[in-house]
Amino acid sequence: MKLSSFGKKLTSGSGIVGLMEDLGSALNENPEMIFMGGGNPARIPEMEAVFNNQYKKLSADPEQLYSTTGVYQSPQGELGFRRDIAVMLKNQFGWQVSEANIAISNGSQSAFYILFNLLAGQMPDGTFKSIHLPLTPEYIGYNDLGLSEKFFTGSKPDIELIGDHQFKYHVNFDELSVGEDTAAFCVSRPTNPTANVLTDNEISHLDQIAQQADIPLIIDGAYGVPFPNINFVDAAPHWNSNTILVLSLSKLGLPGVRTGIVVASKEIIQAFSSANTVINLASGNIGPSLTRELFASGKIVELSKKYVQPFYQQRSQQVMALFKQTMSDIPCRIHLSEGAIFLWLWFEGLPITSEELYQRLKQRGVLVVSGHHFFAGIDHQWPHQHECIRVSYVQNLNAIEQGVKIIAEEANIAYQQG
Repeated sequence: MKLSSFGKKLTSGSGIVGLMEDLGSALNENPEMIFMGGGNPARIPEMEAVFNNQYKKLSADPEQLYSTTGVYQSPQGELGFRRDIAVMLKNQFGWQVSEANIAISNGSQSAFYILFNLLAGQMPDGTFKSIHLPLTPEYIGYNDLGLSEKFFTGSKPDIELIGDHQFKYHVNFDELSVGEDTAAFCVSRPTNPTANVLTDNEISHLDQIAQQADIPLIIDGAYGVPFPNINFVDAAPHWNSNTILVLSLSKLGLPGVRTGIVVASKEIIQAFSSANTVINLASGNIGPSLTRELFASGKIVELSKKYVQPFYQQRSQQVMALFKQTMSDIPCRIHLSEGAIFLWLWFEGLPITSEELYQRLKQRGVLVVSGHHFFAGIDHQWPHQHECIRVSYVQNLNAIEQGVKIIAEEANIAYQQG
């Protein structure tokens, strides 16, 4: 079989493909694996009870069930659902949005594929534009979404050392520059993979630079406000007409419904909807049908604050304590856990690469993600990017405790052999 350039790009062993293969294997085929890799959310009983109740209501209403499974909605998404989202955002944050500022996608990954390629790549005048990541490491799933090579550029962070075993990344504004080839900024907040939350000042500064350069600021809010609100530090929500905010139902506990939400200017939404028609024809109805009542009532925000955020914050603290106790004699720093569902470990001066550490851990039944996948647009000669791993802490604590011990053992072996 001969593949096109597009085909070769998408089949050449990208990090996100490997991560999802590991995820599928661990969750469906090899449940004995200690899964500390991909971003599957935890099972939160209170949220499952809410969704089960919504399922029952949906299945008990033949007309609603038919509109969910038997008809296409518009490419922009079901009108009533978009209106409910807009009203909630307006009431909660005072944002001047309507249903015309909202579009639905088949998951946020699909949304980013469309948005990135609408804005960047080969331009009609023959020039080339790229998406700039102002703070790397950044989400692994972005890396291969661009249809052109060298689609992303990235900025190395400032690294603040905190105590003996922690650190935090900050945007290095002194080195951040915007050229004519920059199509947009993109940041995740909280940041996948590092659990970093960009400060309000950092977001404000990025927004100011973006507006001066007349480029959009894209914010990936899959873990952030207003839902699922997996924030452990204060962080004000941000949106204006120059912002493209991408939200998701996944981390509420609904990854299987594949529902993303784009909040942007009317012009961006119109372009997005046209492209979504070509690529997906229409977006799925199940996610919007299950959650529309929660958006209309504002309960989506209440549930996030009451159940989702506290669950992950407590779990983060528990697993952080396990790592600190187990790795006290290893030169390992952990990024401040400010949000999301991961911990980011930096093994300073690691004698092997993070990829090799990943392979060794996999052989011992522990799945993590090698950090080098998260540095899109960065020079691969930077040692730091080969000294980090991302670990998820959503499995049960007994399994995580075993995983932490094995990670510590393998890291210690690597340092001794080095």
